[in-house]
Amino acid sequence: MLCVVYKSPKKAETYLFVERRDDFSRVPKPLMATFGTPQLVMMANLATKTRLALSDIDKVREALLTQGYYLQLPPPPDNLLKAHLASHSKTTD
Repeated sequence: MLCVVYKSPKKAETYLFVERRDDFSRVPKPLMATFGTPQLVMMANLATKTRLALSDIDKVREALLTQGYYLQLPPPPDNLLKAHLASHSKTTD
């Protein structure tokens, strides 16, 4: 299963996986408007891969088959206050 990966110029660390190069016909128009003009990152053969860096490869494959695209959003930001409070409570115990 081949797919093409594009990054968003508007949303940092946001990637769109589609089935064919420059074919966004199955991607909803509001999503494309928010995503911006896609910038090609790479083509990948998901049949030969066992994992992806940030996404579950099985979810990507399933989304490509059922809806024709997969949107990879950036990981949630670290909660720095929570981390600071946790480290501070450990030092005061």
